[in-house]
Amino acid sequence: MTALATPNTTDESNVASLDAPSRSLWADAWIRLRRNKAAVVGMFIIGFFVIVALFAPLIAPHNPLQIHDGMSYLPPAWVDESSTGRVGDPRFLLGTDTIGRDVLSRVIYGSRVSLVVGLAPVVVILLVGVLVGLISGFTGGRTDNLMMRITDIFYAFPALLLYIIMMVTLRDTPLGRVWNGMLLLFLALAIVSWVGVARLVRGSVLALKEKEFVEAAKSIGSTDGRIMWRHIFPNSLSPIVVWLAFAIPRLIIAEAILGYLGLGIRPSTDPDALFITSWGVLMLEGQTAINIQPWILLVPSLCVGFLVLAFTFLGDGLRDALDPRMKR
Repeated sequence: MTALATPNTTDESNVASLDAPSRSLWADAWIRLRRNKAAVVGMFIIGFFVIVALFAPLIAPHNPLQIHDGMSYLPPAWVDESSTGRVGDPRFLLGTDTIGRDVLSRVIYGSRVSLVVGLAPVVVILLVGVLVGLISGFTGGRTDNLMMRITDIFYAFPALLLYIIMMVTLRDTPLGRVWNGMLLLFLALAIVSWVGVARLVRGSVLALKEKEFVEAAKSIGSTDGRIMWRHIFPNSLSPIVVWLAFAIPRLIIAEAILGYLGLGIRPSTDPDALFITSWGVLMLEGQTAINIQPWILLVPSLCVGFLVLAFTFLGDGLRDALDPRMKR
């Protein structure tokens, strides 16, 4: 008897795997990122705050600058202490502040400043840091030594101290009045924050410029600029993206600290202004009323904590997703 021939499933599966289209690095990283539950939760939290900031006029129950006479220091709506005369009003879910403004509406509008401060300065930081890191690492020699010594000078200066000095000295100048002080705050946060990404990019360039694809590009006559921007920079994007996810929460915390010290943006009195208040400013207002109305301090503090935690979760997820060693 002759044995029946059985199909070689192993060979067929190998052929099928060869025929299947291969995923790119970013597509593969996105799939791994979606499997990270903490990173997904972080993205949902960030998305929630972005929606709140964009649609603040539609979401806020009251005008954040409207003063309700005779309703200062109202507790949250669920508080009912008739014996002490502290009874919440359903119209003000989180109560009111010193002069009767709705706390919830002010917190909603304050999200705009924290998100913009976390995202806008990174544009300047990336432009300066990536440029310095690319030129320094690729050129080498005296240029590298000079640029790294300048970077060390900025790195050695305490960042928070520089923020405070700039905000104190330039707060009352025309620069300090642009966008209620937002432009000055952007510059103060960006002026020393670029050193981290510059060092990171320089390290990546030093490792990449000795690779075979760079030597091949040189052999066909590609210019140094083309090699840096078309070959080295795209291969350095993974660590830059991870650094970016961790840099944003640091900027948000810095703005909250400056606002708490009274050195943040100028509170606006224009109801149509884009930036009316910030979570840091609300924390300063709540500190003076912590015994009477602690929610003025508690709510913006929780918002800062949740937003920073969300970006931290996302940064951890990106670091794992973009690490080639994590690929299965």
